[in-house]
Amino acid sequence: MDAIDVITTKRDGRELSREQIDWMIDAYTRGAVAEEQMAALAMAVLLNGMDRREIADWTRAMIASGERMDWSGLDRPTADKHSTGGVGDKITLPLAPLAAACGAAVPQLSGRGLGHTGGTLDKLESIPGWRASLSGTEMLGVLRDAGAVVCAAGSGLAPADRKLYALRDVTGTVESIPLIASSIMSKKIAEGTGSLVLDVKVGSGAFMKTVERARELARTMVELGTDAGVRTVALLTAMDRPLGLAVGNALEVAESVEVLAGGGPSDVVELTVRLAREMLAAAGITGGKDPEDALKDGSAMDTWRRMITAQGGDLDAPLPRAAETHTVLAPASGVLSHLDAYAVGVAAWRLGAGRARKEDPVSFGAGIVLHAKPGDVVQEGTPLMTLHTDDPSRFPRAQDSLSDAYTIGPAPALLPLIIDRLTP
Repeated sequence: MDAIDVITTKRDGRELSREQIDWMIDAYTRGAVAEEQMAALAMAVLLNGMDRREIADWTRAMIASGERMDWSGLDRPTADKHSTGGVGDKITLPLAPLAAACGAAVPQLSGRGLGHTGGTLDKLESIPGWRASLSGTEMLGVLRDAGAVVCAAGSGLAPADRKLYALRDVTGTVESIPLIASSIMSKKIAEGTGSLVLDVKVGSGAFMKTVERARELARTMVELGTDAGVRTVALLTAMDRPLGLAVGNALEVAESVEVLAGGGPSDVVELTVRLAREMLAAAGITGGKDPEDALKDGSAMDTWRRMITAQGGDLDAPLPRAAETHTVLAPASGVLSHLDAYAVGVAAWRLGAGRARKEDPVSFGAGIVLHAKPGDVVQEGTPLMTLHTDDPSRFPRAQDSLSDAYTIGPAPALLPLIIDRLTP
């Protein structure tokens, strides 16, 4: 097999064979195919696409490049959720213990944030002592004890995707739906879950800006999961405005705890409960406790405490708080008709909540607390949002990104929180 033949096949718009895909992924992972050759193939895929069979073979080859986890020894069915990311999207934090409290085992491998989107591991690492890196044995122990575990993926899981992800980031091939879908699903299938619920975000704060593109990505991922024997369903959900009221690591942990305590913003509660019900249904769990009841009776909070404590987290220690705050006031009275999720995410990143490069540190206390959401009536001079940072020199740049982020005017035309549901 020859890399140039594989590249020219896709360059000319023809289908790649299973043998070509298997060889190319394996050789690239081993270093036998050069970075520039895989970059050329990724660009050919971006321009000419792949059909369902090709994407399935590509995903399977990336899974085969590493280990596949096995949870068959557990006494309950496994279910997981993956979000394509957004601003204020802390749903994993209350969702994992909530689904576990209702009978599912939730093995969730998560990542860190980059740019304007937050990362689940960054949020949880704001809890003093909490540890993201666990061995397979440790993961199994936490699952058996708490029913849910959230941690970092080990280096042995889909190593081909790790190399290809970094390459796509610097070669202008990130936007390819076949490559996005196979990247996400190779890791989730290798994770070993029996069922998967996908939360595909739509809007300015999401990777997919339009419902049409989000639906295409969701459909592709549902097909990949189904072809791999994983029961998969997808929801398209709104990310044209931030989710909840808190954006930033420790701020989002605090809001998640409010949800687990039976309170919290209505949109976070609604989406968490809906996703939990989808996870239970996909796992075949029926007739048990409803997620809404598990939030009210404290069982989800109990599971959260066991899950965090099992990974070294000290829930009695105070969460980090930023040293400086600045309040943005409403410039006029009326209805908050627009609040751009992307601009809020960029502002939080500039305050220190995110990173520009993977190796950058984050400020756990930095971020934004919103005092109003689109549709709310505001009064001139009252707080719209409070900015949090450890470095006050960051305020001006954060405020620059917010200069056109909000509008006070007519009632807004918002996307529904849950836009669509896709099944096999």
